[in-house]
Amino acid sequence: MKDVMQETMACGTCVEPGTFALQERAKPREAPEGHRLVDIAAIGICGTDYHIFEGKHPFLNYPRVIGHELSGHLADGPDAGRLVVVNPYLSCGTCRACRRGKPNCCSDIAVLGVHADGGMCARIVVPEQNLYPAEGLTPEQAAMVEFLAIGAHAVARSGCGAGDRVMVTGAGPIGLGTALFARIAGAEVHLMDLSAQRLAKAADLFGFADTHQPGEDILSGDLAEGFDLVFDATGNAKAIEAGFPLVAHGGSTVLVSVVKESITFADAEFHKRESRIIGSRNALKEDFDRVMAAIRSGAVPTEAIASAIVPLKDLPARFAKLAHDRDHLIKVIVTP
Repeated sequence: MKDVMQETMACGTCVEPGTFALQERAKPREAPEGHRLVDIAAIGICGTDYHIFEGKHPFLNYPRVIGHELSGHLADGPDAGRLVVVNPYLSCGTCRACRRGKPNCCSDIAVLGVHADGGMCARIVVPEQNLYPAEGLTPEQAAMVEFLAIGAHAVARSGCGAGDRVMVTGAGPIGLGTALFARIAGAEVHLMDLSAQRLAKAADLFGFADTHQPGEDILSGDLAEGFDLVFDATGNAKAIEAGFPLVAHGGSTVLVSVVKESITFADAEFHKRESRIIGSRNALKEDFDRVMAAIRSGAVPTEAIASAIVPLKDLPARFAKLAHDRDHLIKVIVTP
């Protein structure tokens, strides 16, 4: 009978490398204890999603419903209708990292849209502890919080503050988020990227006037002593290695991006500078909260971040082109 039939929903799915389609799957009607039903309101497309589409993600099984930059409305309980941001990092809660308050680097972590099906659909089930109220934000703004939290977490890990001179290499979305929160922390922020177009956009939209391209004689004049913090957001091993000589004495390299290759550096130079290398992975609740506060205050110009808003029904016809053109985009937001 119709009243007992399972309702279905269209899910944005990478069926196999190079193929993105809408597949019908059952729409959740109940949530187990400790979980909530969330009606998805907006989804950000991430570089990870493009890598999945291109078959470049090393830890993924197809088909996979993508989408981990998520906002939605609670669909059950006394506060149904409340706008929330979804933290997509599902931690075990029992490993040493989790016990020490670092669920972002849980030893058995699963990420929605990567290790488990994500939120590019009408409704998902999420652990209640992974849902953060998003009062004062629009659904589209709330869908930007997760990727901005990556940069906010890296800046917090670094100890960045007023008076620091910062170089962010890689002016994509994660690099821009890192640069924004370094600036909020009071640092003098420089950006480096291969793309002159990306650097121009960073200057025009976000006011980052101190921009550089690889190969420039950066360590000269006022910058001769280097940078207190060099954040890498390139995902390129050679770029990471090229960043080590930019670190000032007493400074640090912060690895926001991840590479599969080994990276090397000159130990004598590392010790001479008393350098630090800091890994930064995912984000914590306090980083999500910090991002939401910055959006509410206007310190993060979300209107400049959203490059396009695309209805989910149109995405299969547009996904390949968006992936091809992603160097010219900052953030594409999908609406169910």
